[in-house]
Amino acid sequence: MTLNQLRIIVAIVDAGFNITHAAERVHATQPGLSKQLKQIEEYLGVSLFVRKGKSIQGLTPAGEGILVHARRIITEVRQIRTVAANIRLSQAGSLRVATVYTQARYVLPPVAAELRNRLPDVSIDIETGEHDEAIARLIRGDVDVAVFSTSGAAPEGVFSIPAYHWHRVALVPHDHPLAALKRPITLEDLAEHPLISYSSSRLPTSSLLHAFTEQGLEPNVAFTARDADVIKAHVQARLGVGLIAGVAVEASDHESLAVLDVSTLFPRCTTWIALRRNDVVPHFVAEFISLYAPRITRSLLKELRERPALIDNLSVPVWSTSPLPGAFAIAA
Repeated sequence: MTLNQLRIIVAIVDAGFNITHAAERVHATQPGLSKQLKQIEEYLGVSLFVRKGKSIQGLTPAGEGILVHARRIITEVRQIRTVAANIRLSQAGSLRVATVYTQARYVLPPVAAELRNRLPDVSIDIETGEHDEAIARLIRGDVDVAVFSTSGAAPEGVFSIPAYHWHRVALVPHDHPLAALKRPITLEDLAEHPLISYSSSRLPTSSLLHAFTEQGLEPNVAFTARDADVIKAHVQARLGVGLIAGVAVEASDHESLAVLDVSTLFPRCTTWIALRRNDVVPHFVAEFISLYAPRITRSLLKELRERPALIDNLSVPVWSTSPLPGAFAIAA
């Protein structure tokens, strides 16, 4: 079998058994891919996919077993190429990043700009989604690195480094009653107003919801969105109190909105940079990590990969809630 034939098997599965989409993934035509698939099954002497008419419904038991090896071989070939590129200190390549919208919108741009400044032959592909989607893409091998945030421990199944901690902030118009308080805001105060927060705030696992329920309060989550800019727009329209990540606050926001400290009311969140556990790290990926988390040098990254227990003792900086335009806003 050829490596391309293994890629076809994986592409069909990752495309949800849609032959047209799978063909696009491997840069082939639909008839050409169907012909290749027939040749693969004839060569192996088994059916890899369950069919219903002309459509593919899923994997056969044989297909499930072969898929595991196909993914492993493709990953190993990628590792061989990475080793060779690192030996050459390759300055070219394609960096694939899976991340959440907040990171892509507010944190990644200066990092990407500096990476391109240092390595102009490296292209950058950014895919956004929820944090569980970013992790799944990384595990599948669709991307090189994932950047996401959690309010708890690092996710399982990947090698994760804490980049920085951050807190939520509340946003209200300058003449809002909460902006006039002469004391710290409480959860009781927030529970009296409609809230506008991220889509994940409606999930049963939401740390925001847990903070209220632990105090016997029921928050009025009136609007949700993935995009902090959308939340800000709703706050400016006086539809409620916005609750967003501190990393999403820009200097210009202070002109139109009051930014209120609620850091003691909700759990601290951590932004993680994640890699697949056993992958060789390309030169440009290590460079990206050192830009995203400057204390994680190439030598420290190597040491952490060899001794993951050291991660628990890392000193993790905290993101300032009042970033300056065009500057990193991480405070030690």
